[in-house]
Amino acid sequence: MTFQMSRRSKQYLETARTLIRAAQTMTDRAIAGQLRALAEDHERRAEKASHIDAAKHSLGRRPAPNATEAPDLTDSFTEIA
Repeated sequence: MTFQMSRRSKQYLETARTLIRAAQTMTDRAIAGQLRALAEDHERRAEKASHIDAAKHSLGRRPAPNATEAPDLTDSFTEIA
């Protein structure tokens, strides 16, 4: 099974990596810890975004039973802040 990451998910991961790099250069442990926690939050958001975007994609392509056209359900998902 091939897993494609969404553009939004990739952006979250890129931000998380940047935060981790910044945390590694910090001399203040409290600030470094906050940056790491923020990076972990972005990693969780990336995973959620991938799942949501994959669901949107699959709903848009799956034909509805006994219907000629599948309903557009992609607007029913909320964006991650």
